[in-house]
Amino acid sequence: MADFGKVKEYLSELGYKITKEDKENEIVVISDAQMGINNLIIDCEKPIIIFEQYIFEIKEHRKNDAKMMKRLLQMNRDLVHGAFVIDESGTRVLFRDTLQIENLDLNEIKGSIDSLSIAMVEFMDELLEFSK
Repeated sequence: MADFGKVKEYLSELGYKITKEDKENEIVVISDAQMGINNLIIDCEKPIIIFEQYIFEIKEHRKNDAKMMKRLLQMNRDLVHGAFVIDESGTRVLFRDTLQIENLDLNEIKGSIDSLSIAMVEFMDELLEFSK
């Protein structure tokens, strides 16, 4: 529980408002529309912290779209932290990052969130097109 409190303190220090919280499962959700952050789930799962944000649903006509999948992998190369991933159902694209909790500091959390924010700005047009 101490790690969860530390994560919440860091988020507060960075100016993020927690929009949802599940203390029992040590999960918080933050949003900041201007930064491209929309229901970013932050889950403290010792020994790691997981950052995950839903990006878009893969439409049926795109499920075997090799060009889209290739481009998502290419986008990952430009991300400082995290990656675009496909969930286990194969129908949703998410941003996901993980960090070690043991030596977690403010800069690491900021780096993960900033990476998502930069990716959303940099790749917004392509991601919107992929979601159609």
